[in-house]
Amino acid sequence: MKALLKTTLLFLALHISFTFSAHEGMWIPALLQSLNSDHLQASGLRLSAADIYSVNQSSLKDAIAHFGGGCTSEVISDQGLLLTNYHCGYGQIQSHSSVEDDYLTDGFWAMSKKEELSNPGLSATFIVRIDDVTDAVLKGVRDDMERSARNKQIYENIERLQAEATEGTDHEARIRPFFYGNEYYMIVTRTYKDVRLVGAPPSSIGKFGGDTDNWIWPRHTGDFALFRIYADKNNEPSDYSEDNVPYRPKKHLEISMDGVDEGDFTMVYGFPGRTEQYLISDAVDQVMNVRNPLKIAMRETSLSIIDAAMAADDATRIKYAAKQSRISNAWKKWIGQNFGLKRNRAVEKKRGEEEAFQSWAESNAERSSSYASLLDDLKQANEQLAPYQLARELFIEYVFYGPEIFRFANRFDRLVNDHSQMKEDGVLDKEIEGLKRQIEAHFKDYDKAVDEDVFTALTPMLLDALPADIRPAFFKTTYRNKYAGSADVLASRLYSKKSLMQDKQALLDLAEGFDEKSAAKIKKDETFQLMLELYRFYFDEVRPSMSQRSERMDELMGEYVRAQQEMSPTELFWPDANSTLRLTYGKVEGSNPRDAVEYKYYTTIDGVVAKYQPGHKDFDLPERLLDLHEKKDYGPYADEDGSLFVCFTGSNHTSGGNSGSPALDANGRLVGLNFDRSWESTMSDIMFDPSLCRNIMVDIRYVLFIVDKFAGAGHLVNEMDLVDLSVGENRIPSE
Repeated sequence: MKALLKTTLLFLALHISFTFSAHEGMWIPALLQSLNSDHLQASGLRLSAADIYSVNQSSLKDAIAHFGGGCTSEVISDQGLLLTNYHCGYGQIQSHSSVEDDYLTDGFWAMSKKEELSNPGLSATFIVRIDDVTDAVLKGVRDDMERSARNKQIYENIERLQAEATEGTDHEARIRPFFYGNEYYMIVTRTYKDVRLVGAPPSSIGKFGGDTDNWIWPRHTGDFALFRIYADKNNEPSDYSEDNVPYRPKKHLEISMDGVDEGDFTMVYGFPGRTEQYLISDAVDQVMNVRNPLKIAMRETSLSIIDAAMAADDATRIKYAAKQSRISNAWKKWIGQNFGLKRNRAVEKKRGEEEAFQSWAESNAERSSSYASLLDDLKQANEQLAPYQLARELFIEYVFYGPEIFRFANRFDRLVNDHSQMKEDGVLDKEIEGLKRQIEAHFKDYDKAVDEDVFTALTPMLLDALPADIRPAFFKTTYRNKYAGSADVLASRLYSKKSLMQDKQALLDLAEGFDEKSAAKIKKDETFQLMLELYRFYFDEVRPSMSQRSERMDELMGEYVRAQQEMSPTELFWPDANSTLRLTYGKVEGSNPRDAVEYKYYTTIDGVVAKYQPGHKDFDLPERLLDLHEKKDYGPYADEDGSLFVCFTGSNHTSGGNSGSPALDANGRLVGLNFDRSWESTMSDIMFDPSLCRNIMVDIRYVLFIVDKFAGAGHLVNEMDLVDLSVGENRIPSE
């Protein structure tokens, strides 16, 4: 009887653990019909599934665009006006800035469409449709197949299906695995490549709070920017052309002027990057106690160097603004993620789930034969994978977020090795012209002294952190023998005046008359040689070894997820985020993250001014904003009590990639712009806690206030459909 009771209690504990809360989940919009419609309606939603996602009629999905492949944006006018986060458009704003035209400090507002600025390489991608293609992808796949044969069959099926879906169209199709390969969905997209900068507040509004407030609540940041999609005369995607016209969308979002109250239904619609909710305890432990601390330390070191250089010189501040932002964002996130996971006892909870799972798996002979050894197999697979995961992340930290010389040198690799073939194919001149633009862009925002300091500081950290048997051959021999094992000695060569990769004019001259001698000269460059060694180390050693081990891990994780679904057959399971379009829903609410700490759900402009510190890099404010606050001149954007809301929080389950996602009310109207999570909430990529996790949104009325009252760009607000349900009519922006 006691044994039966113990098994029953363990099953109940597991059932509760794996049953997701009302607000948890990032749902595939094409499958909204499978969600409990009564629950959605009870939560407050007033739309049908077809209003949110439809292939045959315009729906909310047609107003949501993947912005630059990394953030989310939404169309907010019938003239292709696009809203996203300031930090999502920061690179474009920075690229247009100079000491003479300092848009980072002063902001930028196009007062006519002719003044809008083009952004080469920036795109906006819309979802055409999402299809469940699981059966077609797994056609011909048998349980008795070897893994290599199975993967080959799946790959061939995917290639065929993607080609068939896009034949004769300008669409793209990509089939992605969900639930570790238990399901497959094809995402068909259409991409617009002419996206122009329309408006951005100064950094003192768009980045107010800076690194100090990043991932923190209460928040007072006007994190938004405006762009516009352009198309050809037929409204089709087109590269930049002066003949292009504003895009006419299938759907654009209406904007609510009613604001939000605590308990209101909200949903966030966008492209969350990555979650790992099904990780086993050993993998979570590795994230918390090995990978995150090493990455935090490396970025902390880089930031200490870059921040000091930016503070000393305005030109350097502008050069490194976007780079510093890229480095600092994840750095602070990982600190908060570790804090939340430890506070929530994530490893202990995972181990408890695994103990309960093991008892369930062994509770009858049939399950035991299928699942009894599954957790042991997973732990063994994770142990074999972990060192290569670490090597991969260290490579990314060093090469992509560390010294710039390796990324820059890599831009010459294709030209050096393939120039004869490119000449034969007639594309050499185009490649050279592109490379010359890259050389100009690199040196525009490059400081040799800063980069050398970053290199000298990070190189020993990389070598100390890499497993002894997994490191580039250069650092095993040449580094010790030729450079005395000293980063300073190596740096003196790589950053010397004689180094080709430090000489802008020499590189432009080589590109101008590129031939075999030019290629040979670049090949001899020490920076280029070390870059090749680093890239070969990753692509020839780390990635193949990791891929092989990841396949085994994913195979076992797919089985683990299937077992959980078998164990709780009445529960809905959501697939991990993978940069595909998702909907998450919750409500407007504050939080109690720590003992004796209670957070309201909103902040106001009074809090902005209370944080004001003249001259402070994070808390300075424009005089214009201070004057508007002094006069309480908020126009029609104030709340009923006269206060001007700035940000608010909700229990929507968001992740990286949701930056710029629209926060929508029960009627699908825009009430806010998602841009962050509270520090305690960053653990939600691995473990979501509905009592603790909160996403942070800019109140849309604050966005309108900044555009209209602060910037005097009311013509942009006039493009939008502003709806005030309290009076039952559209509302006119202030003059």
